[in-house]
Amino acid sequence: MIDILTSAAAIAASGLSMLRWVRVAQREHYLPGSVVRFAVRWWGSRIVNLAGFVLAVAGAIVSIWVRPVGLVTAAIIAFGPLGLGVRGRTAPLAWTPRLRRTVGAAAALLFLLLAVGGAGVVAVMVAPAIPLLVDAALWLLWPVEVRSSTRFVDEASRRLASVAPTVVAITGSFGKTTTKAHVGRLLRNWRRVVVSPASFNNRLGLARSINEQLTPGTEVFVAEMGTYGRGEIRALCEWIRPTVSVITAIGPVHLERFGTLEAVASAKAEIVDGSQTLVLNIDHPQLAELADAEEGRREVIRCSSSSARADVYVGPDSMVYLRGQAIGATSDGEAFPGNVACAVGVLAAIGLTADPADLASLERPAHRRQVATAQSGAVVIDDTYNANPVGARAALSMLGLYASPGARRVVVTPGLVELGRRQFAENVALAEHAAREATDIVIVGRTNRRALLEGSHGAMSVRVVDSREEAVAWVRRTLGPGDAVVYENDLPDHYP
Repeated sequence: MIDILTSAAAIAASGLSMLRWVRVAQREHYLPGSVVRFAVRWWGSRIVNLAGFVLAVAGAIVSIWVRPVGLVTAAIIAFGPLGLGVRGRTAPLAWTPRLRRTVGAAAALLFLLLAVGGAGVVAVMVAPAIPLLVDAALWLLWPVEVRSSTRFVDEASRRLASVAPTVVAITGSFGKTTTKAHVGRLLRNWRRVVVSPASFNNRLGLARSINEQLTPGTEVFVAEMGTYGRGEIRALCEWIRPTVSVITAIGPVHLERFGTLEAVASAKAEIVDGSQTLVLNIDHPQLAELADAEEGRREVIRCSSSSARADVYVGPDSMVYLRGQAIGATSDGEAFPGNVACAVGVLAAIGLTADPADLASLERPAHRRQVATAQSGAVVIDDTYNANPVGARAALSMLGLYASPGARRVVVTPGLVELGRRQFAENVALAEHAAREATDIVIVGRTNRRALLEGSHGAMSVRVVDSREEAVAWVRRTLGPGDAVVYENDLPDHYP
C-alpha cells in the first residue's frame, strides 16, 4: 500500500512540476534547453530552494531501499522551487495549442519511463528531473512545430509576392522596435504603410502580420526581425526579401545565447543579404566596419548621433541633418537620436525626406524613458521595457533632471539579464552608476541581487524586495512632490 501511495504522490508532484516548467518554456518561446537553464537558476536562487532540491534528490535515491522516503521528494517537487508559481502573476500560463502539445509530449515521455522502469521506483526518481523531460519534449517537437507552421509562412510569402510592397527589415540588439515605430510615423503621410506589431518579430509572428494586415495597395511593409541564434534572420530574409535593411545597434544583449559580441554582430548582419540599401547606425564600431565592407556592393546610408559626417546626423540640439542639410528637429528629449537617424535613413533610401512636422511629433515608445507625475507629486520615469546597459545608464541619468534639489532620487530595478558571462559585471556597473545618480536603490528579485548589492555600496539607502509590487508599494508610501523614481527594466515572474 505504501508503494502505491508513494508512486501516486510522486506522479501527482510531477504533474504540478510540469505545469510550472511548461510555463517557463512558453515564456522562453519554447526554445529547447531553456527550461533546464531556468531550473538551475530557481533551485539555486535561495538557500531553502537549494537545500530542498538536494533533499529531494537524496530522498529519491534513498527511496530505492526505503520507499516511504519518496514522499519527501514528492512534497518538495510538488511545491518547489518556492517563488515559482503554477499559474503566474505577470506571465500567466496560456493554454495555446502549442502548449497543449508540449504538455502532451512531456507527459508521454514521463509515462513511457514509468512503463519501462516500473512506476514504483521510477516515479520518485523522475520527479526532480521534470525540467529535463520538458526540454526533451521541446527538442522532439521542434521539427514538428516548424513543419506545422509552414503553411502559414507559405501563405504569407504568396501574399507578399502578390502585394509587392517595398520591404523595410529592421534588426538590432536594441532600438529596433522604436526605430520601426518612427519609420511608420514618418512614412504615414507619404505611403500606405503596414508596420509589424510589437513582439511579432519571429517567423510565425511576421507571417501572421502579413496574412492579417497586408492588403492590396500597401506600398511599404516594415518588418522587425528578432533572433535568438544564427541563421534565423537569414531564414526570414529568404521569404521576406528586404529592399532596405536596417541595423540599429550591436550591444551585449542575448549574450547568454550568442556568447560573444562578434556572434551577435554576425547574426544581425544576416539581414544584409539581398537588400538594395543598407541603413546602419555607425555609432557602433561593428556597424561602422560593416558599412565600409558593404560600400560598393549596395547603397549604404550611415546614421549617427555622434558624427556630423554621417549621411544622417542627429545633433545634441535634436536637429536632424540629411547629407549635411538641416531638415527639422525632434521634440527636445522625446526621441532617441540614433533611432531617429536610422528612421530618417530609411526614408532617404526610399527617396523621401522626412517632413519637419513629423520629426517634431516623434515620441518615445511606451515604457522607454516615459515621464509622468504620480498622484503623490513624485516624477515617475518608466524605463521598464529597456534591457540594455547603455539605455539603462541614460535613464538613470534623468533622475537629476526631474528631482528637486535635496529630494529623493530612487532607482527600482531587477537588473539586466541575458548578458552571458558579462551579466554580473554589467549589473555591478549598473548599480555603481545608480549609486552616483540616486539616493535610494531598490533591488527587485534575486536574479541579479548579489551583483547589484556589490555595486550599490555608495548609495545612501539600499532596499531589497522580492517583487516589483513590493517596490511600487514602497515608492507610493515614501515619495512625494519633488522626488523622482526610475523603474529600470522589469522581469516577468518566471525569473527568480
